[in-house]
Amino acid sequence: MSLGLVITFLNYVQRFNQPIQQISVMWTNIQSAVAGGERIFGLLDEEPAIEDMPEAQKMPKIIGKVELQNVFAAYKEEESVLNGISFEAEPGQTIAIVGPTGAGKTTLVNLIPRFYDVTGGTLLIDGFDIRFVTKESLREQIGIVLQDTFLFSTSVMENIRFGRPDASDKEVIEAAKLAHADAFIEQLPDGYQTELGERGSGISQGQRQLISIARAALSDPQILILDEATSSVDTRTERLIQKALENLLKDRTSFVIAHRLSTIRNADLLLVLNEGKIVERGKHEELLDKKGSYYDLYMSQFRRAEQEPIVSDRASQEFAVAQD
Repeated sequence: MSLGLVITFLNYVQRFNQPIQQISVMWTNIQSAVAGGERIFGLLDEEPAIEDMPEAQKMPKIIGKVELQNVFAAYKEEESVLNGISFEAEPGQTIAIVGPTGAGKTTLVNLIPRFYDVTGGTLLIDGFDIRFVTKESLREQIGIVLQDTFLFSTSVMENIRFGRPDASDKEVIEAAKLAHADAFIEQLPDGYQTELGERGSGISQGQRQLISIARAALSDPQILILDEATSSVDTRTERLIQKALENLLKDRTSFVIAHRLSTIRNADLLLVLNEGKIVERGKHEELLDKKGSYYDLYMSQFRRAEQEPIVSDRASQEFAVAQD
């Protein structure tokens, strides 16, 4: 067999296999497209869990009074998570909610923006039963800062502007200053125009939290919900976040879920939840004097925070200068 015949034979073999390979790749792409289409159409066909009532009205500008009257809540009919919760929050007050894991803390605050409806009792905001107001008009006046912050793969400016899409650049920068996020943003390669990676990759957890606080500040809500906003950061970062939260909580009705003593000690009202019920309520010192559930929780969890090593005076001063 000549060399030319061998080369020709190998060339024909490659050409014979090429259509089969193309069909195989095409079939793989078709299968991926079908799977993706099923997910897309499944999302489009998803029915909202909470619908506006036919007679729902627009929520007027919120003053901030929140009342829960014998409220029950359940994810499954036979399993009640909250059992007869009743309390009042006056405009501008800070309500701290504490308790063991599974006590119903997050469920309680999720009822306020109507992520779930109460299964019994009534939840009123400024005298309005929130089941009879539109979700959009209610939620646009409520700010939420979660433990797990979600940031989009876009610029820092646009991530903060998500709190109020029609805000100007100047308003975004003012919100960042209020949240004490301006200092680290200015140090980024392109400042406010720095592009973030998926879910905010490229910056630290504490910095993501500050951007989330700036986002909430930009929306200027009258009711603010903080769900363990400082639980996953170090002590130094917590101080900075705490300073930002002090600015954000002023003149707003706030609901704070936290295990850090510094966040809840000065709350106007402390609610201790256990197994879906309020077992104690009052101020920090009052509950400690009772030596009940809150006292036990304080001794087992909060005192540890007070016993953490104190940063040296020099390090503290350097930290304060850096934050200023």
